[in-house]
Amino acid sequence: MAWKLMPPLLLLAWFSASVCSARDRTDLLNVCMDAKHHKTKPGPEDKLHGQCTPWRKNACCSVSTSQELHKDTSLLYNFNWDHCGKMEPACKRHFIQDTCLYECSPNLGPWIQQVNDSWRRERFRNVPLCKEDCESWWEDCCTSYTCKSDWHKGWNWTSGSNKCPAEAVCRTFESYFPTPAALCEGLWSHSYRVSQYSRGSGRCIQMWFEPAQGNPNEEVARFYALAMTSRAMPHGTGPLLLSLALMLQLWLLD
Repeated sequence: MAWKLMPPLLLLAWFSASVCSARDRTDLLNVCMDAKHHKTKPGPEDKLHGQCTPWRKNACCSVSTSQELHKDTSLLYNFNWDHCGKMEPACKRHFIQDTCLYECSPNLGPWIQQVNDSWRRERFRNVPLCKEDCESWWEDCCTSYTCKSDWHKGWNWTSGSNKCPAEAVCRTFESYFPTPAALCEGLWSHSYRVSQYSRGSGRCIQMWFEPAQGNPNEEVARFYALAMTSRAMPHGTGPLLLSLALMLQLWLLD
């Protein structure tokens, strides 16, 4: 009798393993990336600095990281925003906010990917950035200058900080990024994608938010984590369970 039960039991075991694998998607919520300055786990940081304060209640960044990233040439990565002359303050605040989101947010789990960089093991990719945040970033930076359309690679680092490659020419942001999508999606090698959703929709990540009203990105991360879980679940779950039950009955009656 025992050997007759093996086929349906094996199917049941496979199904259970698939469900468990899908449920493991909950590890996408409230997590920190494995990167250069990130904490191992998110937690309160009451004294976060400046534009990073929205993440005080639950952050992946430390106080010192939040302070350092506000500097023109931060020791975090020795990256100089003013590589083509002084960046306009209205433009720079978007880059600071972008860095705060990168360093501090515990709500980017659904988009974290493993990488083989010398300075980090994980990055996020294709985060759905709310369209207003991208548009205002582009509008405020149009008249500032840069020399590259992909800031993730290709700089001259011989001086210790990023400088324009020899052949690069400083032009306005609008020259290198003719549209908001060109800026937000191309700047950091597709860390972001421009969402068609608006702020407050629960379907896009907000770079800016009012902490007194809570962190809206928590809901967004839950939505996409659940969507990923649903896609990971076996198709036809209900019919499969019914079939297994019927098979067990038939085997027992045989």
